[in-house]
Amino acid sequence: MATTITAVPEGWPTDEARARVVQDELRGDVIRDETGPLPGTGTVTGVDVAYDDERDVVAAAVVVLDGASLDVVEEATAVGRVAFPYVPGLLAFREIPTVLAALGSLTADPGLVVCDGYGLAHPRRFGLASHLGVLTGLPTIGVAKNPFTFAYGELGAARGSAAPLADAGEEVGRAVRTREGVKPVFVSVGHRVTLDNAVAHTLRLTPRYRLPESTRRADALCRAALREATGRADA
Repeated sequence: MATTITAVPEGWPTDEARARVVQDELRGDVIRDETGPLPGTGTVTGVDVAYDDERDVVAAAVVVLDGASLDVVEEATAVGRVAFPYVPGLLAFREIPTVLAALGSLTADPGLVVCDGYGLAHPRRFGLASHLGVLTGLPTIGVAKNPFTFAYGELGAARGSAAPLADAGEEVGRAVRTREGVKPVFVSVGHRVTLDNAVAHTLRLTPRYRLPESTRRADALCRAALREATGRADA
């Protein structure tokens, strides 16, 4: 596994006003009319980050899985300084520099990138999955643990049940039941993938647990990288 030490890129936004301008500039580059790779083919890459705000450190992990078997193909991590203050709706600006560094150290094709967060299911329609997709050109989706501020209707208890995640009458994502009788996850398009395909990938990636295997493995890896970087057992 490769670990990269990264710096905040020159010119990276440092305040809320500039970050919102960047969101507005990039949002129009999101591609919504491509289907994306088929579930069970190619590779799928999970992305996650962990923070130690006291030490101003962030660790990112990327885990490449075989799309058919879900076996690990490659892993990489990056550790750096937190790039942006905590502002709801602008979390991508805290995370993306280290995520890009980790992705850049891979030798395998990332294929579809699965983010622990949002894409279009974001108040400004430009969450981490969309931001990362536009910057890298990779197909991306967001699979979040919580629905942010959006409402969703009733969905059945069975695995595979889904309900639209709506904002002002627009379907920005879907609540998807990945385990029978268990709280759903919240799926949205990031870039170069349709919502139907994003949901199909999510179900393919959850054969045993509520969260995608890509996310579960990236979560464990970024926490381990943070512990190693900070020397804190509780990271």
